[in-house]
Order: sequence, then C-alpha cells, then structure tokens
Amino acid sequence: MDMNLRVSEDGDRRPGELTAKAHTSKSARLGQVAGSDVQRHRHKQEISAGLDFVMRHDAGLLKRLEDA
Repeated sequence: MDMNLRVSEDGDRRPGELTAKAHTSKSARLGQVAGSDVQRHRHKQEISAGLDFVMRHDAGLLKRLEDA
C-alpha cells in the first residue's frame, strides 16, 4: 500500500540523518517505527489485561495483604 506523508522541513531533516547512518531509506525507517508503535501499543494492552485479571481474581488476597 502506498501512502503520502507530509512533514515539515525540520521534521524531515532528523529522519534523513538517521536513515543515512543506518543505511536505509526513510520509507523503510518509517515502516519500522510504525511497526514498533503497534507492538508497543499491543504490549501495553497485554499488561493492562494482566493487571485487570489479577485485580478481578485476587482482589481478596490483595485486600488481606493491604491490611497486614
């Protein structure tokens, strides 16, 4: 899928420097960044779901520990 992305000149300069150092294209780097963002979001959701599970299933135990 093709996509156009508009960025300011300043917003374009830093990625250009980083991609030159990494010997990759801006397009490839933006794809990596987008993938990392999706993965980070998924990881946060998994952590949140885990905490919700613990709070639902171990609420009594947590209350006893709090009172101890």
